[in-house]
Amino acid sequence: MPDSWGCCAFAGDRGLLHPEVTAGATAAQAAEINQRDHDAYASCNRTCEMGMSRATGQPYRHVLEVLVEAVEPPA
Repeated sequence: MPDSWGCCAFAGDRGLLHPEVTAGATAAQAAEINQRDHDAYASCNRTCEMGMSRATGQPYRHVLEVLVEAVEPPA
């Protein structure tokens, strides 16, 4: 979790209508996240996943999807 973690400001559907608000709210966090590679990019909210994926260019997924993938053996 980045030190600059904060709200992505997607606010339900507002991030779809006003992406500049989300971009401004996530700028510091996205810069910190993109300083290095991570094994997973996770959130617990679908709109936050969308906002953070947009901000960082990384594939954010729900934290439970990441957990299932980590504990299930490959098929």
